[in-house]
Amino acid sequence: MFYAFSSFIMAALARVPPAEGMRAMNAINVTVITPSFMALFMGAAVLGIALAIWSLFSISQADSQLVLLGALLYLLGCFGVTMAFNVPLNDQLAAAPTEALWHSYLRTWTMWNSVRTAAAALSSAVLVAVALRQAAG
Repeated sequence: MFYAFSSFIMAALARVPPAEGMRAMNAINVTVITPSFMALFMGAAVLGIALAIWSLFSISQADSQLVLLGALLYLLGCFGVTMAFNVPLNDQLAAAPTEALWHSYLRTWTMWNSVRTAAAALSSAVLVAVALRQAAG
């Protein structure tokens, strides 16, 4: 989902008049807040915390450093970036009285979204590699 926003959704919103793009993005930001989305998003963060704690207590075990890396990539690069940058930008957009913010929002929001996209992909790759290595025994 993050990749879709960075690769084409934000570019499409930039092609429509600013008022329409702002209205569409605000609608997306309101619509995404559902119990199922929040459970998955927050659940992944809780799982990341659990994996980080486990890896710290198991630091001498094989792959524990990789598990810690995967957990931190997700917690800092995906969840942290979302909460520190994307959500506040969304709040600013929702409160913007004019269209003046739109072009700056597009550029900044997309940049931070690309950061969290890369972090989520790297985190997934690291954790899947660990799981495959463990399964191979």
